[in-house]
Formats: sequence, structure tokens, C-alpha cells
Amino acid sequence: MKAAGIKLFRIRGGVHPRANKQATCNKSIEVLPLPELLRIPLQQHIGAPAKPVVYRGDKVLKGQLLANSQGTISAPVHAPTSGRIISIGKYPAPHPSGLPVRTITLKPDFNDRWIELTPSPDPFSMSPDDIAARIAMAGIVGMGGATFPSAVKLGLRKRCTLQTLVINGAECEPYLTCDDRLMQEKADDIIDGICIMLHGLQINRALVAIEKNKPGALVAMSKAAAALPEITIVPVPVRYPMGSEKHLVQTLTGIETPARALTADIGIIVHNVATAQAIQQAIRFGRPLTHRVVTVTGGAICEPRNLLVPIGTPVSVLIDACGGVTEEPARLLVGGPMMGQPLPNTSVPIIKGSGGIVALTAVEAAVKQAMPCIRCASCVSACPCGLLPLEIAAQARSGDLESAVNNGLMDCISCGSCAYVCPAHIPLVQYFNYARGAVTEQQRARHKQQETKRLAAARKERLERQMKAKREALARRKAERAAREPPAECKAGAAT
Repeated sequence: MKAAGIKLFRIRGGVHPRANKQATCNKSIEVLPLPELLRIPLQQHIGAPAKPVVYRGDKVLKGQLLANSQGTISAPVHAPTSGRIISIGKYPAPHPSGLPVRTITLKPDFNDRWIELTPSPDPFSMSPDDIAARIAMAGIVGMGGATFPSAVKLGLRKRCTLQTLVINGAECEPYLTCDDRLMQEKADDIIDGICIMLHGLQINRALVAIEKNKPGALVAMSKAAAALPEITIVPVPVRYPMGSEKHLVQTLTGIETPARALTADIGIIVHNVATAQAIQQAIRFGRPLTHRVVTVTGGAICEPRNLLVPIGTPVSVLIDACGGVTEEPARLLVGGPMMGQPLPNTSVPIIKGSGGIVALTAVEAAVKQAMPCIRCASCVSACPCGLLPLEIAAQARSGDLESAVNNGLMDCISCGSCAYVCPAHIPLVQYFNYARGAVTEQQRARHKQQETKRLAAARKERLERQMKAKREALARRKAERAAREPPAECKAGAAT
């Protein structure tokens, strides 16, 4: 089949969960008022956590650097508004473990005063390295949920031969409409951000993939890109997980990204539409990433909305802004129901990768008792990665992690398609996540053991070198002393 002159390819597996987007797909983005406190985690991205450059009691301005990146794979954190730093310490993060992470607590002064910004009216006069550096300084990460530092992706042009930039506007996750609304309301900004990224990557082809169930976004984006032949808007089939990076690339090109490889290795870079808009804001106006659009929805939410939210806003504030809940949610998720993570409580903050807060009723959650596997292989048919979920789950349950890894455990993208179609209601993804965690822990322990052995060997070698040097120095001193002393015959002659 063809779309906008682009031949599309069918991916294996996938499912068709109910979209449930009707509650918010036609609701414009609203600006959330500032909360009383902002809890800003220093670990909002893949890689090393940011290191604070402010102290308790400091007054800061909107956009000011609060914590700087550490190492290549990291991202800085900026103040979403002006105010005062009241603490730097551990606070629960939006993660199912609920474990606390280092967090800066900011009390807004409600003046919302910006720092002096450094805009770039002509981004196309900037070098690719300058663009990547500006994006890195703005703290921009993948806003589709992966939160990988965006500047690092742009830097892949130095080691990979790139031909195409793919912009992911599929938003296949049920309930969420934050990207849909952003494309409808900020299409010109997104297209401008795409042009800036094309210049930064030094390529001249971009494909913007949008699922066909988003007609408003398709119209808005097509209109914004009408005069730009290098940008093609591509309607893609409504099939979960179309938003998965590798599967979207396969749909657009027919090329399957090898296991453990990057799409950049086959010449393609993928960014989310929200990331494109954030890059446009950072380059054109000098604004760091301090806010994001969040869909607050689900049957338990009184008035579902799409909200523009300061990073660090507690989830409870978003729910209150939507009129609270109609009943106690059976499941409260950050992200959607397929790949979202359960929240430990509503005091945790919104971070850069939080695209949605979904509060499901007991009917929507429909948690059922798991039964024994009936070997129907529905999970095999649904898996977009071509894995054998039933075999991997059995090996994970039995503790045979080596076999699970050999069968592709680490290639699983945790999309939840297998669990969605399982008639026995087996929580397959939970097994896989547990097994991956165990494998990672084993690898970490093995690495620690190897590092301990390496350090012990290095210490032994260093001590041996020191002993050898001491022996050689002692031998030299003896030789020098012997050379200074007269021979024994001379001593005897002198005595007579």
C-alpha cells in the first residue's frame, strides 16, 4: 500500500486495543497554573543523573540551570519557573518501585521571571555541532517516553551514514492524545523543528508518521509542510505498537533493524514530535525544556484534559485540575495502559518523559486471575519482535535465565501485546521485566567481580613493580657505595 508516495510495509504481530482517546482528542491544550511546590528529579533521562549547581536557599529564575549533565549520556535540568530552592534530597520518583531519587524542591514566587535567553533567529547559519550543543544545554530528551538525550542522537551522524529522519507521531498507546493535540496546535513549530534537525544531521529527507486515526493532526501537519518537499507526512496503519521505533522504521522502509542494533545503523534517526517542538523552542528562542504536554484521562477522572505542565508538578495537582476522581482508581499509571508504569502514589512529580496520567476504574482495568498456559500461541502471533513469549515466560519462571536470553528476552520491547491477547491472563510482561532485571543484576555482579579481579591484579602488579624498584634502588646504592670505597688492598697498605 502507498501513502503520500511512500510504500508502506506490514510489520509482524501487533494488536488492536481499544483506542479510548475520545475523552481528550478534541480538547485543546490548557496551561496548568503553577503549583505551590515543584519536585524536580535529577534523573529524568537515560544515563547519569544531573549534578546540582544550586544550593538550598538560592533564588533562581525560570530557565536557569539547576543541575548539569555528567558524562556523555546525561541531560541537565532547568527551573520551570522563578522561585527559591528549599531543599535538595531524596524524594519518590514516578517509577513502580517508588524508590526515592535525588530531587530539587523549588518553591515558586509566582512571578515567573525568565533568565536572559539567547535566541538564534537563523538556525540554518549554525553548524551541526553548535545545534547539537545547544540542544544538549537545553536538556532535551526523547519525549515519547524513552528519554534518551536528543543531542547524542544528533551526534550519531559522525559515526553512521544517515539518509532519513523519521518523526514519530503515531501515538499508538491507548488513551493518550498529548502528541495528537500538539500536532494540531503547534504544527508550524514542529515542522520548523524538523527543518532544524535536518540541518543538524546534514540530510534532506524527513518522514512524519501519523496514525490514520488522527485526521486533525494529519491535516495540520500536511498544511504546515506543504511548501517543503524534503518533508513527507505519512499516514500509517492503526496498529499497536506502531509507535515502537524499530517497527515504525520497518513500516516505512521495509528494513528490519537487527537485534541489539540502532536504527542509525541502517541510516535512520527517529525523534518524537514533542521532541521536535522542544528543539525548535531551544534553538529559535533559547528556551530549555521545562514544560511538557500531559494527557490526564481514564474512567476515574472527572474531567479529562490535555495540560501544559511544569516539570516537577505533583501528579495530585494534575488530577485536582481535572476535577478529581469519580472513584478510587483501580490502577493509576504514568503513560498508557499498555506500556505505562503504575504509580506508587499521587505525590510523585511529572518528568520529561511523562506523556500521560491514566486513572482506570475497576471495569477498565479488568484484572483477572491468571490461569495455566493452554499453549494456544496467541502471544507468538501477537509479538511484533517475532519472539516466543510462552517459552521465555516458562524459562523466566523456572529461573533458566540463560535460555530466556538465548530466546530473545533482551530483545523484548515490553509492548504488552502478548499479555493483551493471552486468554489465560498470564502477566507475561511482568515475567519478562522481572527476568530482565535479574539478568541485569547478574551482569552487574559479574562486572563488579571482574572489576574487583582487575583491581586486585593491578594492585599486585603495582606492588611487584614497587618491590622491584626498591630492590633495584638498593642494588644501585650498594654499587655506588662500593664504588666510593677504596679496594681492600689499599686499606691494608695504608694500615702498614
